[in-house]
Amino acid sequence: MTDATDATIATVRGRRVWDSRGRPTVEVEVALANGASGRAIAPAGASMGSGEAVDLRDGGNAFGGQDVTNALAGVNGPIASALRSLDAYDQSGIDRLLMQLDGTPNLSRLGGNALVATSMAVLHAAAASSRQPLWRYLAGDDAVRMPLPEIQIFGGGAHAARRVDVQDFMIMCPSAGSFSEALEWTAEVYRAAGAIMKRAGKLQGVADEGGYWPAFDTNEEALEALTQAIMDSGLRPGEDVGISLDIAASEFGRNGRYTLALDGRTLDTAQLSDMLGRWLDAYPIISIEDPLAEDDEAGFRQFTQAYGSRCQIIGDDFLVTNAARVEAAASSRAVNAVLIKPNQAGTVSEARAALRAGKQAGFGTIVSARSGETEDVTIAHLAVGWNAGQLKVGSFSRSERMAKWNEVLRIEEALGAQARFSGWAALPFDHSAAAASASCRTNS
Repeated sequence: MTDATDATIATVRGRRVWDSRGRPTVEVEVALANGASGRAIAPAGASMGSGEAVDLRDGGNAFGGQDVTNALAGVNGPIASALRSLDAYDQSGIDRLLMQLDGTPNLSRLGGNALVATSMAVLHAAAASSRQPLWRYLAGDDAVRMPLPEIQIFGGGAHAARRVDVQDFMIMCPSAGSFSEALEWTAEVYRAAGAIMKRAGKLQGVADEGGYWPAFDTNEEALEALTQAIMDSGLRPGEDVGISLDIAASEFGRNGRYTLALDGRTLDTAQLSDMLGRWLDAYPIISIEDPLAEDDEAGFRQFTQAYGSRCQIIGDDFLVTNAARVEAAASSRAVNAVLIKPNQAGTVSEARAALRAGKQAGFGTIVSARSGETEDVTIAHLAVGWNAGQLKVGSFSRSERMAKWNEVLRIEEALGAQARFSGWAALPFDHSAAAASASCRTNS
């Protein structure tokens, strides 16, 4: 049995493991003097904002330049030496030291992958030392809600060889009575979507995050198929289940020009916004992530002004889990929600600061996985323990995704009668407007 009063760090060890794409990544294990330990793995993104922490890779020929021996050298050398004998309960102090050790604005010297794996491993070790589940250690005495899941059905963009331009076609089930019921509804929609693809002769496997490979002739065809899948499941589009899109516009646009390769056209900011507005009118969309490129702040403001009262508008590449950027976006009303990716920020503390800034602004807050993932379930605990309200993991297939959904199910079971599902309350707009729009679509 561990002695919770002696939580000083004894050893820090980094090792190379493999992510869901079969690429190297960093795992860190932290052991405390009292016998407790924690372990965490850094994820990796494919679509990345220019302002996020650098994923340090070796370059060269090995594994296509993706090896992480330099990042591991940082963990096993200067990071391990600096953290030895420090108090694992002092997460903010340790994370501050990690940032200072790197000393660069984008964590390019030691690597954001080295830092985030270390930061999360320390967090796990501290929770183990306190003899609490990680989510409860994070929450303390505060009440928590089960997050509203955001789950990919079709994968596109950088996650599917750019077969379609839009990166993620997802669903959310805000009218479900519990997290477990939201997953049950999702399972039915995922199955129905696969059946639609099979009937159309377009069932061609899955993309990076487990969503069906998007064998569509246009971007809008995916929206049509997804809406039909919701109805085929016996659920009401826009009322029981809503659509969530990650446009990831930085991947195909800059300087106010956006090239939709699948549709064979180039749009300016106003034209892209109008197209998305038409989709909002025609389909049960309740959330849109990065509708404009990260360099198009004016476009974000205009889009949010036009549609923020009826739709969640998320900043990802635009905000890169940065508290100062979140505060600036709140001031300018450029978005009404923020995606929280710990590896974008580099440490747990930096990620939490961005989430707190979002909450103070009244934003929706969504803890998110990356396209290159592992069996690590840390973000499931962050979403619950930080009472984020929403969790985005990927699709409803592939073990690196299901591990996280299943972990939240276990947390919900542990809470028992105290479990409360976020549902519509997690979204930063009056959902009656979305319901009214859905009713108009159904009646027409």
